[in-house]
Amino acid sequence: MDPLSTTTPAPAPSLAVSRLAYAYPDGHQALFGVDLTVGRGERVALLGPNGAGKTTLVLHLNGILTAGAGTVAVAGLPVAKEHLAEIRRRVGIVFQDPDDQLFMPTVREDVAFGPAAAGLRGAELDARVTEALTRVGMADFADRPPHHLSFGQRRRVAVATVLAMRPEILVLDEPSSNLDPASRRELADILRSLDVTVLMVTHDLPYALELCPRSVVLSGGVIVADGTTQELLCDEELMRTHRLELPFGFDPRSVDVPL
Repeated sequence: MDPLSTTTPAPAPSLAVSRLAYAYPDGHQALFGVDLTVGRGERVALLGPNGAGKTTLVLHLNGILTAGAGTVAVAGLPVAKEHLAEIRRRVGIVFQDPDDQLFMPTVREDVAFGPAAAGLRGAELDARVTEALTRVGMADFADRPPHHLSFGQRRRVAVATVLAMRPEILVLDEPSSNLDPASRRELADILRSLDVTVLMVTHDLPYALELCPRSVVLSGGVIVADGTTQELLCDEELMRTHRLELPFGFDPRSVDVPL
């Protein structure tokens, strides 16, 4: 081997979950040894019936819950108490209800809140806010009160509050819920344009197929399937066993899947 040659090590995956198990204080076991790796730039849908453990898994990604057993790492950094501030910058969670994230008098102040808390000031802070709002098509609404916006617009602002932190991974909880068809399409266009890793928790299987080339199915606290979204949605036995239902008449084979 040439001693002068160098090799660049492959970057750590955005998310590496290994043998993750968790039981709530009341004794309910929610996760039973979950293994999941998401590479940088991937868009992955997390599917599964109610009570499967999806929310429990997501709450481990930024340290809201702490593993009973196993490990979680974000871009190679272990999710542990000493790293929580950095982990919470790297893992941006967009909740199902945008009103859980928007609480300031104006859109601009909401988007500035996280970066300002992290120490950004002045022109740098203004540029970060403008960048995030532009990425979601809401720059013209910066001085509006959030409660004057439509539900779809508020959801886009909620995404901007997370993007302003320049996260490693964007976690979306039911992003298409309560959106009209136009808002649903606009959000899909935005999510496709982002250069971040996306983990999307959803019951909206056509939306998962439209946006995420890969899906994992979590059921009973374990991952029971991991593959291309189209293949999983075409597996009738898998779908039936784990209570996943497509809309009446929807054929996943008829959709041009994302690359």
